[in-house]
Amino acid sequence: MSGIVWGAFIMALIPIVWLIVSLGVIKMAAPKATFIGLVLTMVIAILGFKLSPVDTFSGAAEGALMGLFPIIYVIIAALFTYNVTTKSGAMNKIQDMLSAITTDKRILTLIIAWGFGGFLEAIAGFGTAVAIPAGILIAFGVDPIRASVVCLIANTTPTAFGAIGLPVITLGQVTGLNLSTLSVVVTIQLMLLIILIPFVLVAVVDKGIKSLKGVFGITLMSGLAFALPQIFIAKFVGPELPAIVGSILSIGVTVLMAKMRKADPDAEKIEVTHHSSSELLKACAPFILVFVFVLLASSLVPPINHALNAASFKFPVYTGKNAGLFNVNLLASPGTLIIVATLIGGLIQGMQLGELFKILGTTIAGLWKTMITVCSIVALAKVMGYSGMTANLADTLVKIMGPAYPLVAPVIGALGTFITGSDTSANVLFGNLQLQASHALGVNQYWLVANNMVGATAGKMISPQSIAVASAAIGQEGSEGEILKQALKWCALYLVVICVALFFMGKMNISF
Repeated sequence: MSGIVWGAFIMALIPIVWLIVSLGVIKMAAPKATFIGLVLTMVIAILGFKLSPVDTFSGAAEGALMGLFPIIYVIIAALFTYNVTTKSGAMNKIQDMLSAITTDKRILTLIIAWGFGGFLEAIAGFGTAVAIPAGILIAFGVDPIRASVVCLIANTTPTAFGAIGLPVITLGQVTGLNLSTLSVVVTIQLMLLIILIPFVLVAVVDKGIKSLKGVFGITLMSGLAFALPQIFIAKFVGPELPAIVGSILSIGVTVLMAKMRKADPDAEKIEVTHHSSSELLKACAPFILVFVFVLLASSLVPPINHALNAASFKFPVYTGKNAGLFNVNLLASPGTLIIVATLIGGLIQGMQLGELFKILGTTIAGLWKTMITVCSIVALAKVMGYSGMTANLADTLVKIMGPAYPLVAPVIGALGTFITGSDTSANVLFGNLQLQASHALGVNQYWLVANNMVGATAGKMISPQSIAVASAAIGQEGSEGEILKQALKWCALYLVVICVALFFMGKMNISF
């Protein structure tokens, strides 16, 4: 490769290296680190990749707007739900309900971070699966940093079919591959990870590997109940429901096994308050309504979905080639649906409308640092994409690896999610690159393209966007560096497992 190509590759790496070093090594405050990263990226785009200043600034503006809507908007909505349930006292009742099932933090982690978090990712996405479960775990006495890391690890495999299957659907649209076949391949590639991650969650939340003693069986079943149904749902129904069905069945199986489990005679006895069914329904009202509203507004109910999406308005922001329109759809946004559900749920719980809006205002005011962080990182991602930096990184990696490329194909997907914070965006960026690489190397196109989706789930764990959501959720803005440091080692292990496993499974020439 020529020096010019290597020079472009090194320049394209600079923003990523800066984010890792500034957040993970120097432990600089996230708003400052990401803003400096944005400025650095804009300078490289203009001077190194010849993107015009106007296009660079308009691309950054589009990213900042996308950071506000829908990402920050959904984060506000998710935290609003948690704050309302806490203020109304409903969270205490939910804690009592869960404590009646078990007081074992390991099993509670499987129910809350893994099952409920997977469910939230499946129906809404955009950070809800980190923000809400992390707050609940903290209420059960889990250390805040540990709670955030646990939720980041849990919020990996469910993201493939998150937001009603959007990432996989987008990957199918970008590549032109059969969506049903692609969905099945993704579920097969994810199966090993879905089985392993519950074990990791139990180890992280408690005392390492020895924490599995006494809960090995329930941990295994929690993963199997999530993994196996996904394959059949993907094959016979489609990509919209695998994560929804998998998460609900995982919660059900875990709760059932927890109730059947013999109590540990050495465990500390905790007095549990029992509540009536009506009290518990009121306490869970915001979450139940969120589920109902998001499901009704999804593509699973076309008449409502089409009506809500018809209310969107679009306008131009980016001024460069092949510029699209920035789309704002308040009615169909998960943020709006969650806020409305929470307002109604809060009223059901006996709160006054004025009090609810006061909580909403306080929630928004407390997120200004997160707003700077998220807007900066999404703007950075947009500038990297429009300038060609992101494509350069992926293309160079393909050329460097040659025939060994399938071994690192998931890294491309992880890179896309790390940069953009979105599995869907990672698939838009690199789906076709994986397809072209499969043709050039003569390997199964479905297998290699699906590698991008599976790799993208790994990048979600350490994306600066996800880290920002996690720090905001635990009320410890400024802890981003520590969260990243702890999550990074698990992300590395996650990538090693999928790169090696998928490489050798790909050699088996499985037909679909």
